[in-house]
Amino acid sequence: MIVLTVCCALSLLAWVAVLLAPHQPHRLRERLDADAGASADLSSVTVLIPARDEADVIGRTVAALAAQGQDLAAIVVDDQSSDGTAAAATAAAATNPTGLALRVLRGEPLPPGWAGKLWALEQGQKLVDRPFVLLLDADIELAPGFVPTLLREAQRRDASLVSIMAELRCATFWERLLTPAFVFFFKLLYPFAWSNDPRRRTAAAAGGCMLVRTAALREIGGFAAIRGALIDDCTLAAALKRAAPPIWLGVSRSVRSLREYAALGDFWAMVSRSAFTQLRYSSALLLVTTALMLAVLLAPAAGVASLALGGSAAAIIGAAAWLAMTAAYSPVVRFYRLSPPWALTLPLAASLFLAMTWSSAFAYWRGTHGNWKSRSYDRSLAQH
Repeated sequence: MIVLTVCCALSLLAWVAVLLAPHQPHRLRERLDADAGASADLSSVTVLIPARDEADVIGRTVAALAAQGQDLAAIVVDDQSSDGTAAAATAAAATNPTGLALRVLRGEPLPPGWAGKLWALEQGQKLVDRPFVLLLDADIELAPGFVPTLLREAQRRDASLVSIMAELRCATFWERLLTPAFVFFFKLLYPFAWSNDPRRRTAAAAGGCMLVRTAALREIGGFAAIRGALIDDCTLAAALKRAAPPIWLGVSRSVRSLREYAALGDFWAMVSRSAFTQLRYSSALLLVTTALMLAVLLAPAAGVASLALGGSAAAIIGAAAWLAMTAAYSPVVRFYRLSPPWALTLPLAASLFLAMTWSSAFAYWRGTHGNWKSRSYDRSLAQH
């Protein structure tokens, strides 16, 4: 009981520190939504979309681009799809004749040492001849007028990269439990204020929507410079921040993900493919992370439960820590339009994310570096 009480006290101190930190990592202050008054001249932007078996969603993505403004160009790199992705993209552009110049490029087979998405992007970027390239996932739907808003923000900040974390789906039970927690943990791991500060080394991006200066991208060697990265967005952000700061990362309701994670298994597959990569494949970091999550995120709930066993001190301190944790989590819960009681579920979500991280580690130890879209990467990719 003494150990539990100490853990609850450490958790309380940690969450109070988060709430009082000057950079406010738990809040969503960095936000950019579509501005109807933004200039609609998009002759300086090419949208680059890597797409592998995305026929179900790419039509909506392309249709949304057609509503962005004049003279926008787009390249869809069909990465060896087997489901009619190219035809779906072409059909969507044809039914929205608003000046969107769409080109569909058939991707070449994946060479050794490359992550699939980065190989598709590398092929597409060779065709880009405009000052800005918008790297857009095939499942991202933009609100009308958002690309002009994004372009204006990049120009105003003189940034080499402006990235937006999309609003993820939050409809099913598992999405409501895990989606806000996923965003919350990302913000704690990569505080947006620090990433956006050119004086700090922290660098992060959200890969679904990234507007990049073409010259800066080519200055770092294009996507070949990060060809084996599974966490490609943050790796690209770090390279650009070193070479051409500043960069900027925010959230938006004008950038929506169409990807469904209806079941626990869907979320599990998404997180576990790169969770151990985030820990640099280090068993020591995995153990430290596990200890920290148990103490900071799970101990408060155990402390409250200990009241039934007579642990009044642990229960009181645990309840205070849980309330502080809930207060820190609440801004993200509100962003996702969930009722306040959902903020109390963070310990449950944390336990599942911890299990996903261990699952990722076990897969790596078995020799699998990551799985996505019917592709498996072995451990050799981690060396690139």
